[in-house]
Amino acid sequence: MLNKMMVAPGKQANLSRRKPDETFGWEKSDAKQELGKLITRLSELQNRLAAESKQSLLVVLQAMDAAGKDGVVRSIFTGVNPAGVSVTSFKAPSSEELAHDYLWRVHAAMPHRGQIGIFNRSHYEDVLVVRVHGYVPEERWRKRFRHIREFERMATEEGTKIVKIHLQISLEAQRRREQDRIDTIEKRWKFNKQDLVDRALWPKFMEAYEDVFSETGTRDAPWYIVPSDRNWVRNLAVAQILVHALDAMDPRIPPGQPDIEGIVVV
Repeated sequence: MLNKMMVAPGKQANLSRRKPDETFGWEKSDAKQELGKLITRLSELQNRLAAESKQSLLVVLQAMDAAGKDGVVRSIFTGVNPAGVSVTSFKAPSSEELAHDYLWRVHAAMPHRGQIGIFNRSHYEDVLVVRVHGYVPEERWRKRFRHIREFERMATEEGTKIVKIHLQISLEAQRRREQDRIDTIEKRWKFNKQDLVDRALWPKFMEAYEDVFSETGTRDAPWYIVPSDRNWVRNLAVAQILVHALDAMDPRIPPGQPDIEGIVVV
């Protein structure tokens, strides 16, 4: 199943051929139970990661508006120790951040050893939004693909496993969710008129995403395209990806100090 979602390094993702409403043959009735098992396993692996304190995991979440980035974080990380997880949401850069190179704020937010870091949007905004809206010329943003590959290679070699996930939502599913945000008073805080501007530029964003996947997907930091029209499919798929990544990292709890055997605490 993971192979179906993963973009082979250097290959096109072919987003138009993928189905945002895909279920992979899963049944919704079984999904909640399976997700619970995966969350339990994720918690166990996170505990081992923290105890070992030699590696870290970075989860990059990229998506169009209303695809469910916040929902993924709430649903999957409910059972883990919050002390071992950091979530960074990258908004429009501040004046201080603009005074540095575009990766400056990203590097500062990387997870510590023993920690899981989650990027809700990320450094990929600097080859997506800036491209589509024309904030920087092509000559400038196109160089950033190489910068990002090298930055992620350095992070990987220093002990950070990077998992990059695109939550793929259809135009129609986004319309329904955006309308629900407008119509439901308690959800209106989530709505931003800028979302409609980006929605009108959907084809340009899809073209930009295709380049991101083919230019920055590598063997050590691959991209996964997760169908996200159905929340339960999205959450189960992401949980599988993260458990698979942590299992491969195989963090080990250290044996502890050998001279404490037999000590009695009174």
